Amino acid sequence: MRFIKALLAIVFVLVVVGAAAAVGGWFWLQNEISEPGPLAESAVFEVRQGDHVGGVAQRLESQGIISNADVMKLHARLSEQQAGLKVGEYAIPPRASIAGIMELLVSGDVIKYRITVPEGLTTAQVLRIVENHPELEGDMPEREIGEGTLLPDTYIFSADKSRAAMIERMEKAQDDLLEELWPQRADNLPISTIEEAIILASVVEKETGSADERPLVAGLFTNRLRRGMRLESDPTVIYGVSRGEPLYRTLNGQRVRRTLYRSELDRVTDWNTYEIDGLPKTPICNPGRDAIAAVLDPPETDYIFFVADGTGGHAFAETLSEHNRNVAAYRAYERREIARERGQE
Repeated sequence: MRFIKALLAIVFVLVVVGAAAAVGGWFWLQNEISEPGPLAESAVFEVRQGDHVGGVAQRLESQGIISNADVMKLHARLSEQQAGLKVGEYAIPPRASIAGIMELLVSGDVIKYRITVPEGLTTAQVLRIVENHPELEGDMPEREIGEGTLLPDTYIFSADKSRAAMIERMEKAQDDLLEELWPQRADNLPISTIEEAIILASVVEKETGSADERPLVAGLFTNRLRRGMRLESDPTVIYGVSRGEPLYRTLNGQRVRRTLYRSELDRVTDWNTYEIDGLPKTPICNPGRDAIAAVLDPPETDYIFFVADGTGGHAFAETLSEHNRNVAAYRAYERREIARERGQE
């Protein structure tokens, strides 16, 4: 009996000691993971595809962001966060604790970058934006990227920073949009394929920068095509001359933007809609969603002429006589502006 009592006493002592040790270990771990870390200034840390907690902890320690990789691994195992790491770049604040860093890496609150492609840029111009973006990585695709195949938008990205992947994403966005809008197109359009829709939308996009005018311009061009009239669009001429790059001339040794020359308006190209019937050979830019939607469902209108009005918009007309009056008004506006500029000089 004395032996049993002694044994029970020993077991009790061991249990008490073990419990005390466990409690002490728990408090020690909580203190270790809550202590401010050694990082003096904020840093960016990337969790890569396929990373596991052990490798991440070792890299954090080697980069001076945490002081003990083993503590992080133990904390991750006990908190069941080993499989919770989210791929991406994270902004680690100064003196961040191990617990705080682990919480951040499983939160998915990654650094987000953006790239904006405005409507109306040619594919060559879009590719330059992608190539020069400081946060994108890797080579540009070697394959040819078609005109009008990249959807203008603002794209947010974090983990996948490949230039090639970004181009593919823009192409897919265009395909997805057309898959949505093409089945909803209006009846009796003078276009019969998706390619023709993009071509016409690109002309609409380049003719006006005003969102309010896109439907009217789309309706006007639809009327002209239905009547067998030529589109007579200046941006199509420019594309045939310079593939959509700005036109320049030299003035006093300086390169300044210029308008079209008469010889260029008369030059026959596959895009000059003053000289060819129907649509240009290819799109002349990458149109945005609104321009595409406008040509697929244009408003009913009797307009077949339009000209700039000098305020950034256009004056629309149903008849040639009305159009001629609008042209005369614009020419008068130009003369007044030229006189005003010369007076200021």
